[in-house]
Amino acid sequence: MDEGRWQLVLDSLGPLLEGLVRGTIPLTAVSFVLGMVIALVVALMRLSPSKVLSGAARAYVSLIRGTPLLVQLFIVFYGLPSLGLTIDTFPAAVIAFSLNVGGYASEVVRASILAVPRGQWEAAATVGLGYTATLRRIVLPQATRVAVPPLSNTLISLVKDTSLASVVLYTDLFRVAQQIAAPTFEFFLVYSVAAAFYWVTCLVLSVVQARLETRLDRFVAA
Repeated sequence: MDEGRWQLVLDSLGPLLEGLVRGTIPLTAVSFVLGMVIALVVALMRLSPSKVLSGAARAYVSLIRGTPLLVQLFIVFYGLPSLGLTIDTFPAAVIAFSLNVGGYASEVVRASILAVPRGQWEAAATVGLGYTATLRRIVLPQATRVAVPPLSNTLISLVKDTSLASVVLYTDLFRVAQQIAAPTFEFFLVYSVAAAFYWVTCLVLSVVQARLETRLDRFVAA
């Protein structure tokens, strides 16, 4: 690699890091938290004896899982304005990604809750705990251990999926890479550096996941 291309790499590191810290990470964090709230609500609706709630949850999950994330993003950012509802790039991206995460993660949460032995519910009932208290104090702590690995994969996938936000002109890591590569035509070089940033970020999350699983194992063992 010649000196000019090395200099391009060095010059792009700062802007790409800024795009990661100020764009990709906040979008990922907010979308994941809101998505998990949606996932919990949808999972509980799926487990509800009410056919209306269960049916609505099934329809939501089917819709999210059956349509591309890019299409969902376009509907929120480009489709809703035709109905008179214009949303800025960041909240539009958050809405699309949160709904998407909620649809996929809800099945993980539901399966994790079902993995808790039914006897735990019955034991809680014998000591006078209601549904909400049993869920909060008994079931969800145990379900968390089961859910951590697949939800961690969901988070890692979300980090990479946020690159789609560039199509709605949100300034994230990939959008910055596009802006750097366009005038220089060094697409392979700049995008490779951006890919390295994504890889390192996902690697860090994988390490955090492993440590969290270890802590939860100790909690269960205790």
